[in-house]
Amino acid sequence: MPNKRRNRGNKNKEDTTTPRNDKDTPIQDYEDDELEEMQEADLKKLIRTLRSSQKQILELQKSLMDKVEHLSHENEILRRNQNEMKQLVEHETVIVMRNHNEMKNSTDQMTNTLESLKNRMGEAEERISDLEDREQENIQSNQRKEEEVRNLKNIVGNLQGTIKKPNIRVLGVPEGMEREKGLEGIFSEILAENFPGLEKDRDILVQEAHRTPSKHDQKRSSPRHITIKLTTVKQKEKILKYAREKCQITLRGSPIRLTADFSSETLQARREWRDIAQVLREKNCQPRILYPAKLSFVNEGEIKTFHSKQKLKEFVATHPALQKMLKDVLHTETQKHSHQYERK
Repeated sequence: MPNKRRNRGNKNKEDTTTPRNDKDTPIQDYEDDELEEMQEADLKKLIRTLRSSQKQILELQKSLMDKVEHLSHENEILRRNQNEMKQLVEHETVIVMRNHNEMKNSTDQMTNTLESLKNRMGEAEERISDLEDREQENIQSNQRKEEEVRNLKNIVGNLQGTIKKPNIRVLGVPEGMEREKGLEGIFSEILAENFPGLEKDRDILVQEAHRTPSKHDQKRSSPRHITIKLTTVKQKEKILKYAREKCQITLRGSPIRLTADFSSETLQARREWRDIAQVLREKNCQPRILYPAKLSFVNEGEIKTFHSKQKLKEFVATHPALQKMLKDVLHTETQKHSHQYERK
């Protein structure tokens, strides 16, 4: 007992000499003997420290568990998002590949279509070229045909002119008068009444006599013409010369007319010279319409003859005085032809 007290006394001295810092003394530094010798206050303080540390450890453990659980949840969400993203990428890849294939097919179709169009355009161009060649050939053929038609018309006109050249046409003889003596007798009566000397001319022989047109038109107000075909042109010209000199020709006291027999085309061509001949007559150019439809007149002391108005226009263009003289009538003729062409 004395020793224990002595030791305790020594301990107290140590405690007084070297004050102990509780905060500086770690819990693990306490020995079992020292724990037994601790005072109750120190022991309680130690217990509180242990409980506080345990509580902090539990809180730390809970916080760590919460963080682990949060990280696990986030990891799950990330994994799920990654899977969704993967599926989305795969789906988009499939769509892109499908679109790419469709685009490729469309491109191939467009390429084939363009190639087909190029081929068709080439064929169309060839056809157009062939059609143009054919059209040109047709134009040339039509031109040749028109030329042939004009030539044929000229040939027919010349034939008609040749056939009609010895003919005399009698206008104004009433229908039915020929029943008594016939048309040849009527013509002999005209010669006897107007040209007594020609009646006995043995050179004047009638080959044929008829009325034109051959069919009687009930609506016709004037009598049909009588065509007298003589044996020679000389006989016709002789009779017409006397008729021009006498001016007035009659049959049984009624006036009639004697003229050369022309085709409708020749008559129209002669009519077209009339206005020009009238102007030339007023200027003392001595115009004449020659057989069958030629214009003749005196210009600067020379006799000029024209078969067509185009030739006359070319000649007038180089003669100012004549151009001034015929300016109005030629201009009027040009307008007439223009209106006729527009109507056609």
